[in-house]
Amino acid sequence: MGGFGLGVMRGGVAVVWGVVGGGCGGSFPGMYAISITEPGDADVLVWTQVPDPEVGEGEVLVDVVSAGVNRADVLQRQGRYAPPPGTSPYPGLECAGRVAAVGAGVSGFHVGDEVCALLGGGGYAELVAVPAGQLLPVPEGIDLVTAGALPEVLCTVWSNVFAGARLAAGQTLLVHGGGSGIGTVAIQLAKAFGARVAVTAGSAEKLARCAELGADVLVNYREQDFVQEIQAATEGRGADVILDIIGAKYLARNIEALAPNGRISVIGFQGGVTAELNLQALMAKRGSITSASLRARPVAEKSAIVAEVREHVWPLLADGRVRPVVDRTLPMDEAAQAHRALEGDHTGKIILTR
Repeated sequence: MGGFGLGVMRGGVAVVWGVVGGGCGGSFPGMYAISITEPGDADVLVWTQVPDPEVGEGEVLVDVVSAGVNRADVLQRQGRYAPPPGTSPYPGLECAGRVAAVGAGVSGFHVGDEVCALLGGGGYAELVAVPAGQLLPVPEGIDLVTAGALPEVLCTVWSNVFAGARLAAGQTLLVHGGGSGIGTVAIQLAKAFGARVAVTAGSAEKLARCAELGADVLVNYREQDFVQEIQAATEGRGADVILDIIGAKYLARNIEALAPNGRISVIGFQGGVTAELNLQALMAKRGSITSASLRARPVAEKSAIVAEVREHVWPLLADGRVRPVVDRTLPMDEAAQAHRALEGDHTGKIILTR
């Protein structure tokens, strides 16, 4: 594969990348990325010059336009969630942009294509190298900035709620944190596939937004007991699937709220990592608990999830039945402010832009 590729802006200067064999040609001073100077608060995030990524066989170089901000990025900044071996040290688990170079063995993507990508890291940067199987075309009707908020949340919800917990039409899904980026997408996907959705959130405003997205049962966790509310809304049956970002704090109550043969999918631990499990209570429900991180999965597994999302979810984005909810966008070099917003009061996704 030969020729020259896309022009990438570096400090107001256009740089042309060559596409040669397994990577890109040329010698440049390096890109800019958000580096974590040391574990700590948001001020440790610094926009600084770093080496360009190397593009290996089967990979694509993306000129980043936008990157979604996720709770995992905050944990990495705090020193609590190290990148998997061999991945970029910079935060950012999803991005959107344009293909700048294509490595050897890649088919289906070409220089200039608008794409979004599921990443192991490196989204808070000008450039990122991505395994081709983790790339998706930007859906019809979605702009390139908004597309940066799609891959991580959609792959997380799909792999945990549908592929993992097997949510089906007519069943009830309970989403903790309905106003989060995960929650706002989970509501829409579950409704699109014919499920009933209950959510918890901490304010009337967030619950109102959840209702607009299709949530059927609204629980203010500051004022109501979600176990009682779910039992009342389901005539004592409970939720068939629970998507939980809280972890230890909610474990016992999630089991109480579970329907017979129900499934709990734990994808976060904002309420702690250690709890006592009442096996008798879980067994009485014939219930199951799964917990899975997306970031550390092998490339083949991530690629399979991305392929399923492209098949089953991309049509829902194209026809408008599912739309990302964006709280705000901020310039990439204001990543610290984005993290403060994520740790504060927000609804939906926060996006960094270049």
